[in-house]
Amino acid sequence: MMEYQLSDLKISGVSGAAGGSYDNVSIDGVGKVSGPIVARRFKGNGHIRMKAHLTADELEVNGTMDVKGNMKFGNMKADGLLTIAGGVSGESCELNGMMSIKGDCELEHFTGKGGFTVGGLLSAGQLEFQLQGQGKANEIGVENLIIRQADVGMWNKLFSGIIPKLKPELRVGVIEGDNIDIEFTTADIVRGNVVIIGQGCSIGRVEYRSKLSVHPGAAIMKEEKVSD
Repeated sequence: MMEYQLSDLKISGVSGAAGGSYDNVSIDGVGKVSGPIVARRFKGNGHIRMKAHLTADELEVNGTMDVKGNMKFGNMKADGLLTIAGGVSGESCELNGMMSIKGDCELEHFTGKGGFTVGGLLSAGQLEFQLQGQGKANEIGVENLIIRQADVGMWNKLFSGIIPKLKPELRVGVIEGDNIDIEFTTADIVRGNVVIIGQGCSIGRVEYRSKLSVHPGAAIMKEEKVSD
């Protein structure tokens, strides 16, 4: 994105900054940034609070991060808990943890393990996710989608019945894509070219163009082969 050299921003311990444009941003500890940040590389460890938009070519987060605006990046790797009040857009996101997005989420590659909530449209070229908690979106539009249930611990199994976010399942209104391969998914409509409905799925309506495969442990109220 940027071809000229900027200064760096480093926050350690318990501190804050006003925001701005930087080459490298490093936050270790408890950091609060009150204005928008634009950076070539952003790395945060600990507890980070962003009061405005965050834009970075390379973004790495370990811990918790709360972004009150939009988040835009080239590549992001995140371990922990992320809460974004706006929308998210980027090339690649590798998530190990939980991410909650109030707006839309547009990614070329979205992979990971854990859970996510997208208040609007989740759009991705490639989406492959292992659910340890709940995945939730209003609508998903993809080229290729693979949803699996990861191995979950004893505490998840014990409490998932009373805490919905701990239940490793995908809940979505509409899924549209080219190749769709899902397990443990509850959806109103699934619409695709090649569609594989795996175990634990409960689908209101499936529309497919080329091929439909349904696991004996899945439930579909209505299925229809449609033309191009």
